[in-house]
Amino acid sequence: MKKIISYFENLTITTNQLLFFTCCYIALVLNLPFLSKASTAITALDNYNVLFLISLPIFLLSLSVVFQGIFSFRWLTKPLLITTVIISSLIFYGTITYGIVFDYGMVQNTLETDSAEALSYVNLHASLFFLIFGVLPSFIIYKVKLTYKPFFRELLTRLKIITFSFAVVLLIASVFYSNYAAVGRNNKDLLGYVTPYKMADASYKFVRNHYFYPPMKFQVLDTAPTIVRDSSRKHVTVMVLGETARAQSFSLNGYTKPTNQYTETQGVISFSNMSSCGTATAVSVPCMFSRLNKDNYSKRKSTAQQNAVDLIHLAGADILWISNNNGSCKGVCTRVKTLQVDTDKSNPLCDGEYCFDEALLAPLKKKLNSLTNENTLIVLHMIGSHGPTYFKRYPSSKSVFTPDCQRSDIQNCSQEQLINTYDNTIAYTDLVLSKVINQLSELDKKDNIESSLLYISDHGESLGESGVYLHGLPYAFAPEEQTHVPMIFWADPIQNDFNTKCLSDLSKAPISHDNVFDTLLSIMSVKSTAYDIENDPFIDCKSEHAIARTTTSQKLDMEIID
Repeated sequence: MKKIISYFENLTITTNQLLFFTCCYIALVLNLPFLSKASTAITALDNYNVLFLISLPIFLLSLSVVFQGIFSFRWLTKPLLITTVIISSLIFYGTITYGIVFDYGMVQNTLETDSAEALSYVNLHASLFFLIFGVLPSFIIYKVKLTYKPFFRELLTRLKIITFSFAVVLLIASVFYSNYAAVGRNNKDLLGYVTPYKMADASYKFVRNHYFYPPMKFQVLDTAPTIVRDSSRKHVTVMVLGETARAQSFSLNGYTKPTNQYTETQGVISFSNMSSCGTATAVSVPCMFSRLNKDNYSKRKSTAQQNAVDLIHLAGADILWISNNNGSCKGVCTRVKTLQVDTDKSNPLCDGEYCFDEALLAPLKKKLNSLTNENTLIVLHMIGSHGPTYFKRYPSSKSVFTPDCQRSDIQNCSQEQLINTYDNTIAYTDLVLSKVINQLSELDKKDNIESSLLYISDHGESLGESGVYLHGLPYAFAPEEQTHVPMIFWADPIQNDFNTKCLSDLSKAPISHDNVFDTLLSIMSVKSTAYDIENDPFIDCKSEHAIARTTTSQKLDMEIID
């Protein structure tokens, strides 16, 4: 080792040589996922051009030299190249291990991730990978000695290299333009794997959109929503916001393993054809509560207008948002009362960083025992099935399926272990939902309070299908495992707003997060100009008197407030 270190310490090269060798490493090693996927797409063509295939790594290398050569000059050379290698190695690990694409959405997810969640990805496998592909090459770059020519002479040499590389790019583009265009048009996901330039582009756009665009004026969708009920009883709805649960793993939806053994006997209705707005919490949570839909959603727009929670609160309902997801309501609960579950180790359900979702039950019970408003909405935000540390989402005593995967580098577990571990998180979620329903049922028996429960997950999860793990792929080519999510509804027998037999008959109809806004208003009997009857999947099963109470003009009036 000392000889190797000594060799690089005594090695003297020019900045242009270091630039070229580093770009070779970035383009030909750290971009292996891109080169592999692009090569597969090319060779899958009926009559592919071999020269076109050969041009691909040359094209990528030349582009790397152009981009890096513009900024990595003289004393900036080492810091910028080391930074690029470090970032690229992390992207390389995420892509090759989990199939992650570092696009705009993933940049947003990364920047909004808390330290505890980020540390869940740290393990021996990740550390060794980063040491070999990130730290070691960076150490070599740091140790080599650079010789500098006079400034203008070195600048001229650098311009020659950049010009030559750019000429190669133009030559390849002109000769194989139709080939690149065809492959790119039919494989739009490929650009997401170009390391680290796709992430650099996405990071620039994220920073621009969030820190340099002027704030939008706040839009009030309805200034005077109201709650109209005929019943003299108090009403409470608990919305359980799930995390990383995929519909395919629910036995209520036909899954062969008994993951819903608790709720299946409680008269719940599972809507088995539900799709998400996004493939990550940062998009799906604010989107499902927003009047916007998947096609026109943007965080900037959604945070600048009332959401469903705001309207229900303005209508007079008491709202409490209880989070076991590190306070991550993504802006939805900004204007209502919130409660974060304390992760202190003194709670046997917590380990100092995370709590099992049963920790939500105590604050829920406390709230249900002190209802003062005629109408109450309680949102329980779960940690659910958040990976990759699935084994930390359920107590060992609640492990139903074995053997499971007791590690965070899930790609090194067998498929059986991984599936069992994930299924244990779903079974545990089902247990928590069952206990919530039991608490609500007690309200009917003791206090004659009508209640309902709505459970919806934010997005799904990939568990190694086609080599993809976790979630967050761009929606356009995300697998069904990441977009097909569960939705469960329960209502106690004393409520008369909905015909549950009718809802059960409609449970296989296609719906999405786009319907959540109006579904929530409907369940809470909110009369509002923001309500869209055409977008309410429950409307066909709502009693006639309930429809008459809450339906208003479908025209959406908006007031803009500075």
